[in-house]
Amino acid sequence: MRKTFPLLLVAALAAHAAAQSGRRITTPPPPEPQTEAPPAPSVEAAPAARPSVAELRTLPDGVLKRELQSLDRGSFRLADFGGKVVVVNLWATWCGPCRMEIPEYEQVRREYAARGVEFVGLTTEDPRTSSERVRQFVREYKFGFRLGWADRETALALMNGRNVIPQTYVIAADSTVVRHWRGYAPGGRNAFMLRDALDRALSGGEAQAGGSR
Repeated sequence: MRKTFPLLLVAALAAHAAAQSGRRITTPPPPEPQTEAPPAPSVEAAPAARPSVAELRTLPDGVLKRELQSLDRGSFRLADFGGKVVVVNLWATWCGPCRMEIPEYEQVRREYAARGVEFVGLTTEDPRTSSERVRQFVREYKFGFRLGWADRETALALMNGRNVIPQTYVIAADSTVVRHWRGYAPGGRNAFMLRDALDRALSGGEAQAGGSR
């Protein structure tokens, strides 16, 4: 019995060693390095703080002459309204401040309907995915502006480094910017600014110093 136990122990150790020698030990590969995708440009609802950027005094020719897709499937250019006072509003259906602003602007549009002012609303949404939603919005709000889709280049040029909406331009008959502002101010202040800028543009007044807020 004393001889049998050492023999069994030796046999067990030998079997364990044999099992270990047959096992393949692998090292997991190092994780692949991760690269961050560049952020996609986005548009936010104003107000939002942005670094100071020089204001546009006139609309660039590239913006004026760029063909824009109309909501009614036609097209137009801002240059088509040369010689007229033009209001350009950047907006979107998802933008809360835009929803508050549009009824006030629509009232101003009706007030100036007989004075030759062209009101243009450019949505920053994608016509491939948002067409029906935008049309439904227009019907609900009775939005009487000439409506079109702001392509990426036009939107970026008009936003001029401040990627927030709504934004409003009042442009004189000679294409100079009379006034430009971003965001919505409650209490009818946007409508007041719009009327004031329109009266200045129609009377041939100069652009307001600073031109924007």
